[in-house]
Amino acid sequence: MEIRGEDVQEICTDLIPLEVWAYRNKAVLKIESIIKRTIDIIGSLVGIIALIPLTLIIGLANLIVGDTGPLFYSQKRIGKDGKIFKMYKYRSMVVGAEEKLKNYLEENEKAREEYKKYKKLKQDPRITKIGNFIRKTSLDEFPQFINVLKGEMSLVGPRPYLPEEKEEINGYFRYITSVKPGITGFWQVNGRSNVTFYDRLDMDMKYFYQHSLKLDVKILKQTAEKIIDKEGAI
Repeated sequence: MEIRGEDVQEICTDLIPLEVWAYRNKAVLKIESIIKRTIDIIGSLVGIIALIPLTLIIGLANLIVGDTGPLFYSQKRIGKDGKIFKMYKYRSMVVGAEEKLKNYLEENEKAREEYKKYKKLKQDPRITKIGNFIRKTSLDEFPQFINVLKGEMSLVGPRPYLPEEKEEINGYFRYITSVKPGITGFWQVNGRSNVTFYDRLDMDMKYFYQHSLKLDVKILKQTAEKIIDKEGAI
């Protein structure tokens, strides 16, 4: 499926036209930007404080089950304006996970089709015992508070894409990357585990057009509710 830049406006006909969005009151945008960054800094500091005991607990749990691999994992992602940055997570997969995925997909046609459609597997053989728990509870995402404090991410925004996914994003790219990627966002609170890659792009476009402090607060509230209910990982 190829999406050209000129197709984006047609896809989003139910949203505010790009021309109208571009001329929103600059003073309001500036104030919202300052408030959003302030919330990001405060939220990331609280999250980083929580990292200290959480790191000790997860590290100990890994040792108990015999997992002696690295505790943290970093991966290159696409940030604002297309800049590549390293996103941090607690490692929830086996060491050498990418090679294992490659081999698994080569041997399993059904899994290959699922991964092509969703860019993930519901039954992923790479996930560790502790990794399964921290992914269900979204604890694996906590190290990204470091990315937020560094200014590479925000608490709320489109989930950062992998560099190799840039070609599939095509016409959406300049829109989605015009805002900072987030720990949580529109896609995560609207059925993350059950939407296709292209549904995700549509949701990220909706966030691009509609993003505001009011929407961010709503997403944060919905995120907390989903984590408590364990309704899909963030």
